[in-house]
Amino acid sequence: MTVNLTLVVLAGILFGSGVVLLMARSLVRALLGVLLMSNGVNVVFLVASGAPGRAPIVGKASADGVTVGADGISDPLPQAMVLTAIVITLAVTAYCLALAHRSWQLSSSDNVEDDPEDTRIGQLADSDRVPDTDYADTTDPHALADAATDDRGDHR
Repeated sequence: MTVNLTLVVLAGILFGSGVVLLMARSLVRALLGVLLMSNGVNVVFLVASGAPGRAPIVGKASADGVTVGADGISDPLPQAMVLTAIVITLAVTAYCLALAHRSWQLSSSDNVEDDPEDTRIGQLADSDRVPDTDYADTTDPHALADAATDDRGDHR
């Protein structure tokens, strides 16, 4: 099996560019990254399918009356997987566009902001004050009183 080097390089460029765009704070850039990555995966499917051949749906006899065997027939599975990936990419694109549109409506920006609760948990983890579990020991009455109060001293 010979591999088309141009398609392999194209798939690598598409996937690498998609990863770079996916790391951006902008939802539109992240969407473009997902689209580039999905197109790169589709190219990989086509490269992995092997050399092109005849159509996978053939009759028992060719036009000249000779029986056609399985030699030279292309594999239909990669083509079906690419079509499925295209449909899934369309659904993900529609969902990401809806998220970006709603974000633009709410804050007139499509940038993803830091979550304050996530920042607080990160700071607690840095100071080594994160509890191992959220569940208190029910046999110890003092543990129940301590579990009812969080780190700021507020009752839950």
